[in-house]
Parts: sequence; C-alpha cells; structure tokens
Amino acid sequence: MSLLKNLGRQLRAGELSATELTQAYLSRIERHDPQVRAYLHVTAEQALRQAGRVDAQLAQGEPLHPLAGIPMGIKDNLCTQGIPTTCASKVLAGFCPPYESTVTAQLSACGAVMVGKTNLDEFAMGSSTENSAYQVTANPWDLKCVPGGSSGGSGAAVAAGLCAAALGSDTGGSIRLPAAFCGVVGLKPTYGRVSRYGLVAYASSLDQIGPLTPTVMDAALVLEAIAGHDPKDSTSLATDVPRYSETLESLSETQPLAGRRVGLVQETLGEGLDPEVNTLFQQAVAHLASLGAEITIISCPRFAYGLPAYYILAPSEASANLARYDGVRYGLRAPEATLLAMYQATRAQGFGPEVKRRIMLGTYTLSAGYYDAYYLKAQKVRTLIKEDFEAAFTQVDVLVSPTAPTPAFKAGEKTADPLSMYLTDLMTIPVNLAGLPALSLPCGFTADGLPVGLQIIGRPLAEADILQVAYAYEQTTPWHHRQPPDLS
Repeated sequence: MSLLKNLGRQLRAGELSATELTQAYLSRIERHDPQVRAYLHVTAEQALRQAGRVDAQLAQGEPLHPLAGIPMGIKDNLCTQGIPTTCASKVLAGFCPPYESTVTAQLSACGAVMVGKTNLDEFAMGSSTENSAYQVTANPWDLKCVPGGSSGGSGAAVAAGLCAAALGSDTGGSIRLPAAFCGVVGLKPTYGRVSRYGLVAYASSLDQIGPLTPTVMDAALVLEAIAGHDPKDSTSLATDVPRYSETLESLSETQPLAGRRVGLVQETLGEGLDPEVNTLFQQAVAHLASLGAEITIISCPRFAYGLPAYYILAPSEASANLARYDGVRYGLRAPEATLLAMYQATRAQGFGPEVKRRIMLGTYTLSAGYYDAYYLKAQKVRTLIKEDFEAAFTQVDVLVSPTAPTPAFKAGEKTADPLSMYLTDLMTIPVNLAGLPALSLPCGFTADGLPVGLQIIGRPLAEADILQVAYAYEQTTPWHHRQPPDLS
C-alpha cells in the first residue's frame, strides 16, 4: 500500500488533519533523530504553517494535490529560501539562500510540508554520509552501520519514519545507494528530467534530483510532482511528464511482466560481490521470471571502466564548481591580512578532507599537460559506456543488477581507505555517466538483518518502464512491508 496515498486518503476523509500529521512526524523526529541523526535543520515552524494552509484548503473543500499535507525531508544541498542550506560543509555554515530551488518550489506549490533539511556527505561527495562536517548519520536497521551516501540523511529519515518521503540528489549513486542500504525505494531520473536549478552543484553533467520513498507508488507520485521542463535550467528536457502512478495501476495482477525483456548485466556479478547479495539478487531475478519476464544475460563490456572515468570527470567538474567558495560573498570567511591569505585560510578551514581530495584530483586532471591524458580520455570512455547501454537496449527493455556490491558496512570501516569507499558505487556510476534513469528497491535481507537493493535501469526517459517492473516485483514480495527495529 502506498504510504502517501493512504495518508492522503485519511486527510481527505477527515480522519486526521495536516497539522496533526505534521506534528506526529515532528514528535517522532524529536524522539528518534538524536539516535539516527538524519536532519541538519528541523523546520518545525514553517512545517506547521504549511500544514495549516492545507487544513484551510480542506475546510473549504478545495481539490488538493496528492502530496498536499505530506511531511517531506529535503537534502541539504537544495536551496531553500531563508532556511539554512549548508551542503553539510563548514564553508556554508549559516548560509540562507535568497532564492528557492525549482523542485522545492514545486513541492510547496503542491502543498507538501517540509519538516527539515537532511544530512549528506559534504557537497554530496561520499558513499556513507560520514563526510558531513556536522554529524554522522546512522542506518536505522543497525545504528552501528552507515546509511549510504551521499543522500544518507534522506534515506535514513524515510526508513526510520522521520518523514513520509524525501528528496535526494544522485551524482554517482547517491540516491540509489542509501535506498539499498536503508531498505527503501530510491529513483534517479533521466538526466534533464528534473530541474537542477537551486541544486548546489557537485558535478553538473552528472547531478540529478530524485525521490526516496517507502514504496514504488510513492516514488511515482513524487516524480510526477517534480519532473518537467524548467527554463531556469539549460539542461532541462522539454518533454511531457507521464502520469506514472496511473501506469502502475494498469498492470495485470496475474502476469504483470509478460513479454517484458529483462537483461542481467553480466559485469556486475564478478569478483567483489558479497555472496549474500548475489544470492538475494539471483532470487530476485528468478522472481521477475515468475512474473512473466524474459531474462537475458547482457554484456556491457566497458561497465567496469565507469568507476575510474567517474573519478576523473566528477572531481574535474567539482574543482571548477567549488572555486566559488572563497569567503568573499557568503559562507565562512577566515580573517587574514591579505586577500590571497584569506582565500587560502577560508578554503583550508571550510572544506573537509574528502572535498579537498576531490578538488585536488580534479585540478590535477585539468592542468596543462594532463588534460588530454586524463580528462579527455575519460570523456571518450564515457561515450563508450553510453554506447554499451544503447546496444543493450536493442535487446532488452530494462537492465537489472545489484545496487551495491555489499550490504551496509560499519561506520568507520572504510574511512581510512578511499579506494575501498569508492568501490561501493561500482554498480551505480555507469548509469550517471550515460544519463539513464535507474531505481533501487529492497530485494531481501542478509542474515544480520540488513537490506539489500535491486537496481533496475531503463532507457532515457523510460522511468515508466522501470517503475512498472519495480512495482510488479514489490507487490508480489514481502520486503517493503518490513520496518526497522523500533528505535528506543
């Protein structure tokens, strides 16, 4: 059952008010977030004002959007006017944007209620939400484990019931990885499907905003609200937005995937894949076949090259994007005697170790004498990866793989080994390089009770296809009914 639809039904039936619903979530945040640490800023006053407006509309009998009155968390790299937007970095401590991001403005226009800004890896650079300058978010399924990153605050907040849905951003897997580690649904749309205006940039050719939700239907409802062309974003696609939720409701109940061609990406099943993850993934593929899907093993030969290409391209874009944080106009400013000393001191104090590492990597690969050897070659590899996907989609409708090579790992386990941390994104990065849509949903649990994610990848703008396959799987498996152990 869709949580958002169920809450909307209760609101419209008068079984509870938007204010009561919002207060219930705020109370749960107050009770449990000290353990989970999903939120950097809780916006209680604004949330109650927004809920009050929805209640007034309900009292007048006005028609409401399906998201009206729904409490949501917003990743803290999305600009919210007059509300702190720090990107979990000291360099933006206390920064309150003078404008609103397009997606948060769209949610506000729908009547959605923002209960807070969620934690992330600093400037979205990380896979565990351990790189935040302010706090380390815990995984609700095991508080000693990480929730994934960089949208770990959003994933943990949804899993722990600290919001009904949340927004994240995905540059190399930053929505799908937290979804897999936290046992929720995470959708990275096609590049350009959702406006990036007001998203603080990490790597502009890769970043994309999307939902983290309890169920597939909930993801479809949020995507409907935030997708669409935006003239403020030059990369935004001018295409119609389907009614994704209606396409899910039209699926057959007996053989919902009859005739669907599903490709299993061969390169994701090699060395380094956790045995429990592999077992649960193979069981998920068998279940898709039982629903009528035709399963084919597909080779994407350059899939493994996505990781090295990404860690050239993304840091290169980051080194340019983060040059704007100089202490002159906003954010942290270290007092020094000269302008150059102020620049140096501000950036030294304001950026954390991982951000500095990626800025240095990117600056190096863009420097004279190395641009052709590194950046240009990585762009060519990116094209080859895209061509592999195009060839695959001549044979199948969607591709499937594990979302991550392992379940959630213990906090601190990989912080001293950046390469080991980077390998966590092995399955998700190629999708961003090709600009494709992809979704992660739960496909089982390990013996230790940790969720495992199934990744479904689609053609450009084929979000409806991956949502339908995910919905058919979800509705015939028990995984989305499970909840984390009660937080004491």
